Amino acid sequence: MKGRKMKRTLVMISILAAFILAGGVTAAVASEGCVSDSCHSDMGTKPFVHGPVGAGQCVICHEQTATNHPSNSGSSDFALAFNGGKELCFGCHERLDQNTTVHKPVETGDCSACHDPHQSDAELMLKFSTTSDLCFACHDPAMLKQKNMHGPVAAGDCNICHNPHSSPYPNLTEDKGSDLCLLCHVDRMEEFNRKYIHGPVMEDCSKCHNPHGSEHVYMLSNEGKQLCFACHTRIKEIVEESKVQHSALKQGECTSCHTPHSSNYPRQLKSPTKDNCYVCHTDMGAQVAGSRNQHGPVAQNDCYACHDPHGSNYTMVLKKPFPATFYMPYKTENYALCFDCHNKDIALNQFTTKLTDFRNGDLNLHYLHVNKDPKGRSCKACHEVHAGNQDKHIRKEVPFGAKWKLPVNYTKNDTGGNCVVGCHKPKDYDRENPVTY
Repeated sequence: MKGRKMKRTLVMISILAAFILAGGVTAAVASEGCVSDSCHSDMGTKPFVHGPVGAGQCVICHEQTATNHPSNSGSSDFALAFNGGKELCFGCHERLDQNTTVHKPVETGDCSACHDPHQSDAELMLKFSTTSDLCFACHDPAMLKQKNMHGPVAAGDCNICHNPHSSPYPNLTEDKGSDLCLLCHVDRMEEFNRKYIHGPVMEDCSKCHNPHGSEHVYMLSNEGKQLCFACHTRIKEIVEESKVQHSALKQGECTSCHTPHSSNYPRQLKSPTKDNCYVCHTDMGAQVAGSRNQHGPVAQNDCYACHDPHGSNYTMVLKKPFPATFYMPYKTENYALCFDCHNKDIALNQFTTKLTDFRNGDLNLHYLHVNKDPKGRSCKACHEVHAGNQDKHIRKEVPFGAKWKLPVNYTKNDTGGNCVVGCHKPKDYDRENPVTY
């Protein structure tokens, strides 16, 4: 600090010395000064006056000699000390060019591009009455024509975000990345600091938002899903290539399910997975909540085990094949979704003592139900895929045609069970003491 003050003092002394050695001003100038009725009469009349001008100390900045003063030579060329430029200004003012990013006028020493060195109608001796008018004298004002504008831009306060002289950060910002935004958006701080944070939030808000203005709501760089797809290219491919799209994404936006900034739940979901799904799938949510038994993935809050939340080539946005129809000839590959977890051989052998407990003696009753052509039953013909109140996830009823619901009443015992169902007469089965059909 002392060194800086010493430098300024030396600059001042050198300027004054140059003036004295040059012989001073002419007698006329000495007696009247620079401001008179005939010369520079309007100097010092505006609301904001540069200190040396107000104090009548023109020689602080100008080298006025007998040879270059118009009273002797007719020339109006008053030489500036140090040939003008930023070194003249920094003789009194703190150096403003010491950061890694320097505003071009400061870098080139053209301080007067923004400031009037004598007087001004605006604070800080600016050449324009508003900051934005000053900035847009050089910068493209197209941002002012956007449908949605950032508050500081609309108010003409460019200096809220940018330092007009120099900065340690790119684009002359007052802080780096998202930290700059949080200087004002303190009310969003908690939202940005949950367990799972969106990558752009940690890097720079401008990855998604235009900091000046945009045609899109919230000053987003693009509209809805298209903004997300700019980074999430794999999801874009799934959505565009899928035969079956999740209606939430087809009809709505990514933010229907995800938070754009941060979340306390994986994948930045708005709530735990199945709760997130039940916002739309209300009937399913009610069924699960009112059921005694839940399918494993449902109980584990893992809807993704079976469904792709964005899109799929299979019915009900399932991840793998599963029959869309009630009846079809049995093929193991048609039930690939189920056999990710369940034994894929469960219905291949007509007789077994190991593949399944659903048997009458060694007669495989899974095989009996599904291996029919053309009316092999789908798994969902008997089992609830999400939740239910009967053992083994047996359904309470099965849709049949446009009107009827086939009732299914199942009773389990230690060695078998009993089934009273609308599609055949009541039947028992027993693994140890086979029932004769």
